Amino acid sequence: MTAQKIIHNRLFLRQKSDLAGKNDLQVAINLRDTLLANRGKAAGLAANMIGQTKQIIAFYAGPLPFVMLNPRIIQKKQMYLASEGCLSLEGERNVQRYEEITVTYQNMELETVTQTFGDFIAETIQHEIDHCNGILI
Repeated sequence: MTAQKIIHNRLFLRQKSDLAGKNDLQVAINLRDTLLANRGKAAGLAANMIGQTKQIIAFYAGPLPFVMLNPRIIQKKQMYLASEGCLSLEGERNVQRYEEITVTYQNMELETVTQTFGDFIAETIQHEIDHCNGILI
C-alpha cells in the first residue's frame, strides 16, 4: 500500500488539474491506497489532495474504492444544499449539489465509461470533481 500525505495548502489545491493518461496510473493507485488508509475519515479524494495535479478521483461505492480518470459531469438533476467537510480543510461548509449526476470518465484500463450516480455517492463525486477544477468548499 502506498498511502500519501494529505495536502492542506489552499494555493496548491486551487490549481486546476491536468488531464490524466496512462503515465498517471500509479497516481491513481496511490490515490486509491490513500483513500483506503483514511477509511472512516474520507468518503473520497482527488489527486491534488495527495500533491498530484491530475484529474483523478477515488471514492467509495460500497465497501471498495472506485477510481475515475478525467471525470466530467454531463447531466445533473434535482439541486439541493449540502453541508460538507473535507480532509484537506477545517470545518464544514454549505454547497450546492445535485441528487443525480451522469458522469463520463476513464476507468483504470483507460476505457471511457458513462454512468449515473445518485445520493451520497453523487455528492462525493461532485466534491472531488470540484477539487480537480481547483474549487474548494
